[in-house]
Amino acid sequence: MYLHRKDSDWLALAPAKVNLYLNVLGRRSDGFHELETLMVPLGIYDSLCLTPLRAGAPTQAGPIELAVRSAEGGTLAIDSIPTDERNLVVSALQLLQQRSGCDTGARVQLYKRIPTGAGLGGGSSDAAAALALANHAWGLDWNRQQLAEVAQKVGSDVAFFLANRPAVCRGRGEQVEPIQGIPPLHWVVVKPPTALQTSVVYAENAASSDIGLPKVASAGLGVLLQSLRRGMIGNLQPLIVNHLQSAAARVSPWINRLATAFGRLDFSAHQMTGSGSAYFGVCRSTRHATRLAAVLRSLGLGYVYTTRSCR
Repeated sequence: MYLHRKDSDWLALAPAKVNLYLNVLGRRSDGFHELETLMVPLGIYDSLCLTPLRAGAPTQAGPIELAVRSAEGGTLAIDSIPTDERNLVVSALQLLQQRSGCDTGARVQLYKRIPTGAGLGGGSSDAAAALALANHAWGLDWNRQQLAEVAQKVGSDVAFFLANRPAVCRGRGEQVEPIQGIPPLHWVVVKPPTALQTSVVYAENAASSDIGLPKVASAGLGVLLQSLRRGMIGNLQPLIVNHLQSAAARVSPWINRLATAFGRLDFSAHQMTGSGSAYFGVCRSTRHATRLAAVLRSLGLGYVYTTRSCR
């Protein structure tokens, strides 16, 4: 996440993410799922511009106004993206107002590049960026832990984006352990024509597995982290995990279609991210990523991105 100020406006770039490791350990008593995941932020960004708004009356808080647009040259369909409290940006800022007692509002312009329903974390990243921007624009001067306490109430992945680096996340995703020593990686990401709803994929996973039984964290995550720190990306495929991929493949045929296409190419590793529908491959270099992306574009599988990790 990158922040800067221009006159009275505060601007941010909100990155996407991929899950290199996603282990679903079981259902919690609060209805969420216990997770263990390694997430890496990517250089695919939404943009936010936040302008502080003063309250119209002394006893009122300033309004939270949100407008959503497709970024310059973008092709995303944004008509289905809500601009009220159903959007995590609005709910995050409203909660920050309540928790801080601040009566300043905000007008937010959100420019979308990260596709929705893709498992790339765009909504959560936007909410984290909005919290960071408002923290400056409203003069709160909260530390990251204070913001994270708000973030975890907004959504499972929001606190991860405040950390702004690769991290292992546990609980329902709100327990964030930033990871040091992972070099930047090169990626190809494909978003197919189909979007997937997280709730639908989890329901399918629960219906066809022993998710209700207690599980334990796997030692495989430690081996994966060790390989990444040593730059040993050639042997990643046996180490990466997404326990939701088979469920997502039963919901959408695009997942297996992408897995087959990626599997025929010389990626260092490949799998679905989050609850889908986007699929990624790890590459050895920018040149390698560019070459494989060109092949995937020729197959008409959806929108193809090439990018690097950001940290």
